[in-house]
Amino acid sequence: MNAAVPYDLMCFSHLRWHFVTQRPQHLLSRFAQDRRVFFWEEPYWDGEGDGWLETMQEGERLWILRPHLPREGDADAMQHALLTQFMNEWKVKHFVRWYYTPMALGFSSDLRAEATVYDCMDELTGFLGAPPQLREREQELFDSADVVFTGGMSLFEAKRKQHGNVHPFPSSIDVPHFAAANDIVEDPADQVDIAHPRAGFFGVLDERFDVELMTEVARIRPQIQFVFLGPVVKIDPAILPQAPNVHYLGPKSYTELPHYLGGWDVALLPFALNDSTKFISPTKTPEYLAAGKPVVSTPIRDVIRGYGDEGLVAIAGTPEEFAAALDRALEPQAPGWKEAVEAKLAGGSWDKTYASMSALIDKARTRSVSLKDRALATVGFRLAETKVKVRPVRRERFDYLVVGAGFAGAVLAERLASVMGKRVLIIDKRDHVGGNTFDYHDAAGILVHKYGPHIFHTNSNEVVQYLSRFTDWRQYEHRVLASVDGKLLPIPINLDTINGLYGLDLDATGMQDFLARRTVTPSSIRTSEDICVSRVGRELYEKFFQNYTRKQWGLDPSELDASVAGRIPVRFDRDNRYFTDTFQAMPSLGYTRMFEKMLDHPKITIRTGVNYAEVAAAYPGVKTIFTGPVDEFFDYRFGPLPYRSLEFKHETYDQEKYQAAAVVNYPNDHAFTRVTEFKYLTGQIAPKTSVVFEYPKAEGDPYYPIPRPENAAIYAKYKELAERANDVHFVGRLASYKYYNMDQVVAQALNLFRKIAGAAPPAFVQGVQVEGLMAEAR
Repeated sequence: MNAAVPYDLMCFSHLRWHFVTQRPQHLLSRFAQDRRVFFWEEPYWDGEGDGWLETMQEGERLWILRPHLPREGDADAMQHALLTQFMNEWKVKHFVRWYYTPMALGFSSDLRAEATVYDCMDELTGFLGAPPQLREREQELFDSADVVFTGGMSLFEAKRKQHGNVHPFPSSIDVPHFAAANDIVEDPADQVDIAHPRAGFFGVLDERFDVELMTEVARIRPQIQFVFLGPVVKIDPAILPQAPNVHYLGPKSYTELPHYLGGWDVALLPFALNDSTKFISPTKTPEYLAAGKPVVSTPIRDVIRGYGDEGLVAIAGTPEEFAAALDRALEPQAPGWKEAVEAKLAGGSWDKTYASMSALIDKARTRSVSLKDRALATVGFRLAETKVKVRPVRRERFDYLVVGAGFAGAVLAERLASVMGKRVLIIDKRDHVGGNTFDYHDAAGILVHKYGPHIFHTNSNEVVQYLSRFTDWRQYEHRVLASVDGKLLPIPINLDTINGLYGLDLDATGMQDFLARRTVTPSSIRTSEDICVSRVGRELYEKFFQNYTRKQWGLDPSELDASVAGRIPVRFDRDNRYFTDTFQAMPSLGYTRMFEKMLDHPKITIRTGVNYAEVAAAYPGVKTIFTGPVDEFFDYRFGPLPYRSLEFKHETYDQEKYQAAAVVNYPNDHAFTRVTEFKYLTGQIAPKTSVVFEYPKAEGDPYYPIPRPENAAIYAKYKELAERANDVHFVGRLASYKYYNMDQVVAQALNLFRKIAGAAPPAFVQGVQVEGLMAEAR
């Protein structure tokens, strides 16, 4: 099967295409740009006999299919007959099934599609009037789907245990469409006579709408006019809030929405907290923000985690809190709010969501067979530029299964194959080897790190000697500046930092005296705030560390263990290197090429883009090296281990240089924490330059274990299970719930190999303590 050949898309939905524009319309319209898309709606109960199928062309390659059925008879059998006739008449042969409703399996389960997609945009079982067999049908859909998308992070967390290939796609945004609200000065006719201030909501008014809340808020804030746009569904309109300052303007088209938004002063998300809203990720949140409107929301989980925690949306639970939040929203927003909103929305376009989904579907089409066949099938290594020889998996037997192709997994795979002659299958859920160090040449020819900068530094001769088998090195000493009070100053804090910030001319002794007058030594050092204040004083702590930590961790330094800041140095000279290790260098051709050479061995087989659960089912009892999240391995028995994540925004500029150092930290400005310019790392000379902005997030790929006592207690339970696991070794950052530096991971993996090979591992490896270290930075 050629995944590059356009396929038809057969979508089955519980939603009407012409009802409200939301996720299906945004996505499927984009898929219809280069393939036929057929959107099968739920039936209209106005047909006769065996029913009939209405076909409406919505675009050049997009058709809406509407079955009209009689109320009596077997609806699934009639739809199956209509569907079979349609597929034959329209010659739909090479296609992908796309489901928004599991109920459609009742008449479409026998379609022989190239792949099956379940876009789980809502928890439908929690909705009013959900069919009793919906949960059973959904399980059938999980069993047959090749890839599952979810409409938000909460829904992802709820569904990821039910399928091995689940991907979260929270609400996206067409920024230009809603940003047009900022330029609209003339109100629509039915809104023009409504006084200001106005608070508005658009969307379906159904069981998700908090009637009691809005009734009370409208009562205690009579000076605010409340405007509601949208149809009333599944609830009695008579129960909706009724007051002189409440206005219902009915359904509006997607095109009209910015014209109404432009006349509002604040936007509302007045959702009730019930089964129907437990997992929602409202699309209107980014749409309101793109229109430049402050937003007040009830405490919906994905709104809190996606927007509330970052100060972009006000969260309020009670009528009094909601009214007070409205009062604040009607005042000028805090400095930087607009810029933070723009940065947040920049990474969430429908175009990007479509592109990511399309790539995942293409991958699914290449392996849309039964689970066992999928686990045994020959899979090509699809990474561009790779030189690793990928060998077939079918009918091979393996001595070890290595889960994760980052440093820990690759080192152990190489050692097991090269030294012990073991046959190793190494897998990774991503489409590449190298883990978080994966690098590639972008369109400008710059070697960039996909997951943020990774700077290699170590004091371990053994680690250097081992890795030098697979790469030459480019000498590189990392330097970082921090943007503070409009100045770019060296970090870690040194003599030039103090002199530059305060306009002084101190020497080392003068700097020591300067800090001695400002530092405060707490009675006990327990938190990161304690250790920073004891070293540099409160003023420097607040300028350089406090807000950076809040952005990075989502917690104040006073809430974090002292280990987070425990290794941040203060230098009383002009040494502006970020690290002081004896060996500091970058792989001369990049990390990816180093991993390719490491894994290029006849006894190593590589499979990427697959999940552990898929492969483990095909190799029961195989000895396993597990480098993934230890809580995931044990099916979250004691709950998930908390992590902070990152979002990376890569940009290329038509200029030779973007900033004054490889990395510039922004402790106090912007939603991102730092910007990296890659040409400093690679030494490349090019007319353009590429950078990456880093945005800390509460959800996403796990990067930073959160060092708090309650998290350590959870990990201790998983560690006990891991130590009792037969034929499974746990190694690496995620399996150890520790943020190791790269050299520490290599050292840990080499130690584990000695243990497997029968040699006692030393407590220390060439000066690098393997256990118990938490590195402060990559």
